[in-house]
Amino acid sequence: MKTELRRLNLHTVCESARCPNIHECFHRGAATFMILGNLCTRGCGFCSVPKGSPAKQEMGLDPQEPANVARMAALMNLRYVVITSVNRDDLEDGGSRHFTETVHQVKRRLPNARVEVLTPDFCGDLEAVACVLDAAPHVFNHNMETGPRLYRRVRPQADYQQSLGVLAFAKRHRPDVLTKSGFMVGLGETEDEVRALLRDLRRADVDVATIGQYLQPTRRNLPVVEYIEPDLFDSYREYGLSIGFKMVFSGPLVRSSYMADHVSQQAHVTTR
Repeated sequence: MKTELRRLNLHTVCESARCPNIHECFHRGAATFMILGNLCTRGCGFCSVPKGSPAKQEMGLDPQEPANVARMAALMNLRYVVITSVNRDDLEDGGSRHFTETVHQVKRRLPNARVEVLTPDFCGDLEAVACVLDAAPHVFNHNMETGPRLYRRVRPQADYQQSLGVLAFAKRHRPDVLTKSGFMVGLGETEDEVRALLRDLRRADVDVATIGQYLQPTRRNLPVVEYIEPDLFDSYREYGLSIGFKMVFSGPLVRSSYMADHVSQQAHVTTR
């Protein structure tokens, strides 16, 4: 898989973000494609994706990337394709048109596959969000990552209410698309703050929540404040279901795109 990914000049968030589930997912032929290059314009404290200025390094968008993602997805015979990206605040549209083209290419190559997008906030540009949604992905995912009190430390270039607004708009714009968001615990949040975040997500009409343990990917990233006990993950899941989520995937190694096909399937079963 890695050899073919490199041949097509493709990146996966599994590798760039040092996901602890990479070996399991690669073994079963699953991967989350990361588009818009491998250099992020933001410096989130939890993330190990390389950071910098693509514009200064003259790193334009690869026009072949959408077709290559579709080609790789077809080679892997995927029935569920997850597409995410770095933040590209240097681009006028945040890379939304490139996102859209990638979804179109995947759906053209794999007409029976389901497609999930995990997008940045596009700096709150709802036209960019609509552009991605109009490509008709089956699932729209945007991660909150943590509660509002910790945003300055964890996501210094993002805004809590702006991210909630992106999710709320997504459901208003395309009610037929399943909406999803994920966040981490173990960064110093309280139990009340976790439950408040879940309530905020439901008020934004989010269908699915994922909750996982923060693990420090490198020495340069934020330290782990606390390792959460499994029974507390269960408690968060039960609380989320009690306030109306279709599905809450909660556990130490849960990540927003981990087992995304099964999470989506279970959410749709619940809907029916």
